[in-house]
Amino acid sequence: MNSFEVNPPRLSWALLCRRPSSGNAQVKARVEEILADVRQQGDAALRRISQEIDGRPLKEIAVSPAAIREAAQAVSPAVKAAVADAAKNIRAFHEAQQPKEIRVETAPGVTCIQRPVPIGKIGLYIPGGSAPLFSTVLMLAIPARIALCPEVVLCTPAGKDGKVSPEVLYTADYCGIRKIFVLGGAQAIAAMAYGTETVPKVDKIFGPGNQYVTTAKQLLSAGTVAIDMPAGPSEVMVMADASTPAAFAAADLLSQAEHGPDSQVMLVADTRETAQAILDEVERQTALLPRCGIAQKALEKSRAFVFSKLEDRIDFANAYAPEHLIIATENPWAIADKITAAGSVFVGLYTPESAGDYASGTNHTLPTSAWARSMSGVNLDSFYRKMTLQEITREGLKGLRGTIVEMASAEGLDAHANAVKVRTDE
Repeated sequence: MNSFEVNPPRLSWALLCRRPSSGNAQVKARVEEILADVRQQGDAALRRISQEIDGRPLKEIAVSPAAIREAAQAVSPAVKAAVADAAKNIRAFHEAQQPKEIRVETAPGVTCIQRPVPIGKIGLYIPGGSAPLFSTVLMLAIPARIALCPEVVLCTPAGKDGKVSPEVLYTADYCGIRKIFVLGGAQAIAAMAYGTETVPKVDKIFGPGNQYVTTAKQLLSAGTVAIDMPAGPSEVMVMADASTPAAFAAADLLSQAEHGPDSQVMLVADTRETAQAILDEVERQTALLPRCGIAQKALEKSRAFVFSKLEDRIDFANAYAPEHLIIATENPWAIADKITAAGSVFVGLYTPESAGDYASGTNHTLPTSAWARSMSGVNLDSFYRKMTLQEITREGLKGLRGTIVEMASAEGLDAHANAVKVRTDE
């Protein structure tokens, strides 16, 4: 990401908005193998796969209460205070999203109802690789609890030392999750989707992960279990102009680039001078990062653009449909109010994406890979299904008789028509 394109023609935008290819036939084949093994052999497959991948035996699949208590002692008071503060804000924002039952008399004697019903069994996947995401526990467990989902289970892998991140365990316990399993990768997703002797089968799986986890979720969503969304590598777009401090924009770009080598960051600037100043600052800040190697690989597949017209900058942002969109410009709401496709929008100079990742209150589980054009990020509705009910009086059915019989007959579905006739014939 050491150069930028100036006013690329609209005909080229579709190509410029493509994400780095993540399709991998070998990954898909391996995941299919893992899914079949777990489905057929349950816990035995989980133990064997863990030995193959991690090179160590999986002693206990379920985390014991003693291990959770030990984890709590290992977490610093400062982190515990941060978890509590972030949880307060996340809870406040999601409690405000409570869905209400809708009851409408659509015609005399015809009552239609839409009732929100909590999903019965929720499975959460929390990555535990180079960056154990205990913040994601808050983002998923808190709305699940607000929705009163009866059962919530969590899978997370152990680190290289064979232990689960104490912050993940502490945060899960803080959120009231008692069923925690030491499982990672596609095998964790398979265990929650199919159920094993130890891991309960769930109705819907939430959470980010690597390409094996993502592939497993996508394959299983075809007919076995619901998922939150087909999430891919993390991404951010930063919109900047002459008023944007280069250090702010560079820091925002790198906050996503350090997620992983397959992340993508995009800069959209108003002038060459703005773009160059930010790119210079990105280079300077990258060298200072402990995860500079990861960030550098992400930057290799990232891009910067200059659009002279504000209209083009807005339209390009909507065309890319980023997971995170940061509008660090003068008069940012003039742009934000015209954004129609983004997972989450961060408005103004003092609204970094990391605030949404941790503590502002919005959810950080968001659609990537342009899915923001058609999908929402995780919210309270994600933990409900909307069930409809209806009640019709005899007089109400008489009022609908002509319409139903006419339409059913036109479709050649005479039994449908008869179900009304037998109730309303004198």
